[in-house]
Amino acid sequence: MSPKLTDTNALRLHRARAKGDRLFLQESAADEIKDRLGVVNRAFTNVAVVTPFPAVWRTRLPNAHIVADDETLALDEAHFDLVIHSMSLHWANDPVGQLIQCRRALKPDGLLIGATLGGQTLQELRGALGEAEIQVSGGLSPRVAPMGEIRDLGGLLQRAGFALPVADSVSLPAEYRDALHLMRDLRDMGETNALSQRRRNCPPRGLFVEMAQIYDQNFKTTAGRVNATYEIVFLTGWAPDDSQPKPLRPGSAKHRL
Repeated sequence: MSPKLTDTNALRLHRARAKGDRLFLQESAADEIKDRLGVVNRAFTNVAVVTPFPAVWRTRLPNAHIVADDETLALDEAHFDLVIHSMSLHWANDPVGQLIQCRRALKPDGLLIGATLGGQTLQELRGALGEAEIQVSGGLSPRVAPMGEIRDLGGLLQRAGFALPVADSVSLPAEYRDALHLMRDLRDMGETNALSQRRRNCPPRGLFVEMAQIYDQNFKTTAGRVNATYEIVFLTGWAPDDSQPKPLRPGSAKHRL
């Protein structure tokens, strides 16, 4: 049996320490999803939201059924016409299983919108930490969660059985005083290292000081701050239904390209 990606107990503790006024990634994803729903020509009357931070959604969709992102989702089968899976798929030990549960919770022709961190997220921190750890200890350890690339994440929708799957991304550049300020922000968002294979002992002496220096050398702005990249990937798919458009049968074209 392969080891799990995420230590769910550690993740729960990290989220419990998160500060409600520092959840800008959760807030940004929620606002983007609300905007996208505004251009869908359909009224959704039975909505479920899968989220680790319910307060973000209670102000936006007060009538939604909100459930935690547990391994088994508390969703009734074929009950909802819209399911939102918000900003937790990157920590899921079984992301396909999460999406399959969402599809089963949808009525035919119901809509899923998911948001998760993508592979470009914290690429600067990942590089600086890796270089610093090689210099300080001569090796590497898991410190930043591996996040899926947009093509792979789009493929999860197909594996989960969604029709008309679409994946796209939004890049959110941010600036911080320094790398240590960035890491404090991640702690306040509940997004610090919860990998199962992380080292449990204290980090080597000087690791984060060295990392901060490398980060400053490579990613400093002209204003004296440092850059950080967040990528949010949005996944859209529909529960299959006979009323949906179907691809033409191969070989049925009437004209040559």
